[in-house]
Amino acid sequence: MERDATSRDAAAPAGLELAVVLGDGITVAALPARGAVTLGRGDDCDVRIDSRSVSRRHAILHLGAALRIQDLGSANGTFVRDARSPVDTSATYPLRRLSRETLDIAIGERVNLGSIPIVVRRAAADLRDALQHGDAVVRDPAMLALHDQVARAARSAISVLIFGETGVGKEVVARAVHQRSQRAKGPFIELNCAALPPSLLESELFGYEKHAFTGAGQARAGLLESAEGGTIFLDEVGELPMAVQVKLLRVLEDRKVLRIGSRTPRQLDVRFVAATNRDLEAEIARGGFREDLYFRLNGISFSVPPLRARTAEIAPLAEQFLAAASRTLDRREPLRLSAETLGYLERYAWPGNVRELRNVIERAAVLASDDVLVPADLPGHVTSPGKRAAPWAAASSVTPVSSATPAPDTAPTAPPDGDRAVAAERKRIIDALDQCAGNQTRAAKLLGISLRTLVNRLADHDIPRPRKPG
Repeated sequence: MERDATSRDAAAPAGLELAVVLGDGITVAALPARGAVTLGRGDDCDVRIDSRSVSRRHAILHLGAALRIQDLGSANGTFVRDARSPVDTSATYPLRRLSRETLDIAIGERVNLGSIPIVVRRAAADLRDALQHGDAVVRDPAMLALHDQVARAARSAISVLIFGETGVGKEVVARAVHQRSQRAKGPFIELNCAALPPSLLESELFGYEKHAFTGAGQARAGLLESAEGGTIFLDEVGELPMAVQVKLLRVLEDRKVLRIGSRTPRQLDVRFVAATNRDLEAEIARGGFREDLYFRLNGISFSVPPLRARTAEIAPLAEQFLAAASRTLDRREPLRLSAETLGYLERYAWPGNVRELRNVIERAAVLASDDVLVPADLPGHVTSPGKRAAPWAAASSVTPVSSATPAPDTAPTAPPDGDRAVAAERKRIIDALDQCAGNQTRAAKLLGISLRTLVNRLADHDIPRPRKPG
């Protein structure tokens, strides 16, 4: 692709990521500020998208002063919005197919690689942090009572243990404890105890001295020391290995921390808040968690109700997530929820709680072809509950930009096996045919693929072709 020198040297937009819609989930890969990123199903691609609809080397995303998508002669096509055609009222994109062509695109503009929608957006991490660390959405009476109890408990120095299902918002309650305490001006340090292997967890938490182990070129304070004068939040504390539990118990009892490789304990002034989705009493009974550590952490406990039990908070949470998603897509005005869409959201059971709701809204924002989200923008399991369990953890089928390409530090999720991606694509096709009453032409348009590609996919997935009425 030829570009003039002025364009090549212009400042590149920073903090971009590629959002990919695969089945009912949305996955993200970090992007470099500039350069060429190859997209496709092949192992040699910078971003690997595990879908049979995507060619092995499908397209190149050019990043720099401008964004450009280049089709590499893909079998199923690269589709962009056709600027020459207005958006119709059926909530579908009028699409233009690229064939070995290169076209400028905008941040937030949807592109289809075969039947797989992708979009370049601004990095969402900061916006998610702002949502989690800002004012919590509290509407339900049980949550109002919970936050009132949190406000009272926060004034003391007592340790807090928070129970609740995965994705329910335990970190929001933990931060509320910190913000309403006398330590609010101190640091709030969070550690997900399930996110690190045991070999790294101990050094991350307690720190180490120089030469304490191979690779320890200099001394480093652990997270406990970093939280001095503030709060340490131990998320998923039930995942702590027994050896780390023993050391943590000593810290709680002595209020001193001993770095790895050191003989001199350091005084510690830290408030402990922990959270878990496990039944710790059952873990104690089976020998997986120390009873004395449990009592030390459980000075006072709170239980966060699941989202399905606080329906009044679904609408404001969805609007909050939608406003954040709109900013990542550079929309001038935030997307809005139709009354019918909100009805589906409020009737759904949300097994993944607030985290699942956020993922569903982010996915819908990518797929939206108008300023209002309609039910067709939602995953099939939300509009037709009972069809299958919701993949609220949004398993990834995207392999991120390779380590040789400069990119932000955000680490995407590991890819699942290919069978899961194939099953997700099969379901998307069946759902599209259902929505279009078996009309294959309309279903192909809804999926953003050609009719010929749809017919091929029906054969690949052993889906019987609908009969024409007659």
